[in-house]
Amino acid sequence: MQRHTGPGAGAVVATVFVGLGATAAAVLGSGAGWVVEQLGAALGTASPGWLWPLVAVLATALVAAGAWPLAVAPRAAVIRAAGRAWLTAGLAAGALTALRAIPAAHHEAYLAASALVAGAAALLVRGARGAVPPRARVLAAAAGLVVALPWLWTGALGGVTETLLAVLAAAAVGLLAARVLGPSLWQWYASSPALLVLGGGTVAAVALTLLAAGTGHAGTNLAELLVLPPLGYALAALYALSLRLRGGAAPAAWLVGVAAAGPLAFTDPEELTILLATGRDAPAWAAIAAGLSWLLAVLTAGAYGVWLARRSARAPRRATALVTAFAVVAAGGAVHAAAGQPGLHGERLFVVMREQADLGGVAALGTGAVNRDARVAETYRRLVATATASQAGIRAALDDARLPYTPYYLVNGLEVAGGPEVRAWLAARDDVARVLLSQRARPLPAPPAASRGELTTPPAAPWNLAAIGVPRVAGATGAGITVGGSDSGVDGRHPALAGRFRGFDDSWHDPWNGTTAPTDRNGHGTHTLATAVGARGVGVAPGAQWVGCVNLARNLGNPAKYLDCLQFMLAPFPPGGDPFTDGRPRRAPHVLTNSWGCPEVEGCDTGALRPAVDAFAAAGVFFVAAAGNTGPRCGSVDAAPAPYPSAFTVGAVGDDGRVTDFSSRGGGKPDLVAPGAGIVSALPGGTYGALDGTSMATPHVAGVVALVWSAQPALVGDVERTRRLLVDTAVPVTGPCGGAGAGRVDAYAAVTAARALR
Repeated sequence: MQRHTGPGAGAVVATVFVGLGATAAAVLGSGAGWVVEQLGAALGTASPGWLWPLVAVLATALVAAGAWPLAVAPRAAVIRAAGRAWLTAGLAAGALTALRAIPAAHHEAYLAASALVAGAAALLVRGARGAVPPRARVLAAAAGLVVALPWLWTGALGGVTETLLAVLAAAAVGLLAARVLGPSLWQWYASSPALLVLGGGTVAAVALTLLAAGTGHAGTNLAELLVLPPLGYALAALYALSLRLRGGAAPAAWLVGVAAAGPLAFTDPEELTILLATGRDAPAWAAIAAGLSWLLAVLTAGAYGVWLARRSARAPRRATALVTAFAVVAAGGAVHAAAGQPGLHGERLFVVMREQADLGGVAALGTGAVNRDARVAETYRRLVATATASQAGIRAALDDARLPYTPYYLVNGLEVAGGPEVRAWLAARDDVARVLLSQRARPLPAPPAASRGELTTPPAAPWNLAAIGVPRVAGATGAGITVGGSDSGVDGRHPALAGRFRGFDDSWHDPWNGTTAPTDRNGHGTHTLATAVGARGVGVAPGAQWVGCVNLARNLGNPAKYLDCLQFMLAPFPPGGDPFTDGRPRRAPHVLTNSWGCPEVEGCDTGALRPAVDAFAAAGVFFVAAAGNTGPRCGSVDAAPAPYPSAFTVGAVGDDGRVTDFSSRGGGKPDLVAPGAGIVSALPGGTYGALDGTSMATPHVAGVVALVWSAQPALVGDVERTRRLLVDTAVPVTGPCGGAGAGRVDAYAAVTAARALR
């Protein structure tokens, strides 16, 4: 019989404080790292590569400072065992945390590295090993699946490679947990069920907290911090079962591995961002799943404690264990099939071809309505011809490889379903310029809640329209001009917009959800388009017509979705039509308002969409773009399409006439500014509300262009002369880093100058 010295009161108190400190270090380190990362995303700056390695070093040092003395100093073996478990878990978690230096966009690489590091750490951990009886393994896996059930409802799997690597990483973490929480820990708590479950379970919970902090990329690990720690108590009960069945170890690998797979496999860390924190999007569903998992883990621990750990408890029969596991698996399958998002929803790749269309000489076809239509048609013809010819080889290769793809012409490229291995293969082709990631948001259990405004009637005298001279403009309302809006959608039944929808079968496109009539749950697109062309006193050009497209139903897009809408704007097509063959370029809108940007996190590099914006300029379509909301930092105009010379980029001013702090600036942009703070416009459900942003400023300028072109039809399609006119008539505004451009747009002065042209 093993003899050991019992712990004194001082040692117990010290152990409690060390456990609390280790838990705090893990939780606070994970939370602080995520917050810093998200602040960078909100400000448009990438988090430094040393952020997570620094968090790892600091958290590991704090854990080790408390756990190492416990592991070597106390006379009581039970205290030393706890210290060793926490020290080992803390060191392993530090190594795993540092892996978050791998960008979340390369999730497959991160998961592979996590699996390797966790597996290697498991092999390095020394200690006694014991057998786990089959019945204990089955019940452990069943408990892990119970805890993972909420993720089968709220989450969605990624691609094949990503899913397999997530399962492998979860299995490696489970194996690591089994080595950290081996027989050398549990043996000191086996003298009584209460000591085993409450004492040993608490020590295990602290160790699992440390491992959870290192499991998953930023955001995912926050969910693991709720999922894994309560399982320490269930693991203690399963150890009691293992002993009763003449085993010698707790089935931690099965319990922890299966439970950890929930967040790892069913979430995308790129979606656990504050950019999607408004409404019921991925972060909200992840929080719901994590909370439910925690509750199920607590209930499972209690049930297993009562069922398995009591002195009088009998080991369940093999049939009972198998039936329990089968019932849980069946429940999980039913939940995922009936209420979840079954199937694979991996990221895509956007392949940019080396050859892009030559549009030289198109502008020479002239201006005015008739010539502009001819320019759009010629632009469309050349773009389609170039893409069709140059993509023949790569399309054949993709067909042979049975890889799904969607071709594009506005930027000569293709969106391809594939992971890192496909990316490497495509990038090696001579006809490919580069291969970008095309972020695909995974589906949700339910659409985000519809946005509503706080007002039911429009303002009597909007300050923003008065500030740019709209009430002084007489005889020009935008009649004869069509404005195209690519955004979250449009509430086509809103009183401010319903009467000016162009109609027919080529005025609405929704590549996100396939809706056939103008719809908007978010409200952003309704607000911006109404500022450009809305009636009831909210729009700059209420006589203009509008067409719409959904390029950002959720606040995380990708190059392909942006191009889906831009191609529709250049050559509208009917529902289900082929953009290459069914486009109607002569139905292209005259002016485009674009209150969106494609940053690196969505897959765009600085030049990803430039051929598209240049094509609109050649076609005589006026392309207005928002500068962005990452000011006042100089050089903050960095997300496509705002930096492009062919885009007419707009910053924001407040009602005091000054450039707002949030307005992006630098690099010769914006071209000018417009009201963008406290702008009241239409929102879904017939309501109105105030929003801030360069998104709100941009449609003011699009509306002014509509006024100018309706007042002077000779300017239609003359993008360069219209740009000069807007710049020359702007009201001077000063701002650092060229943040005001040429000044504030002046609708009255611009229309007056346009009418004076000969």
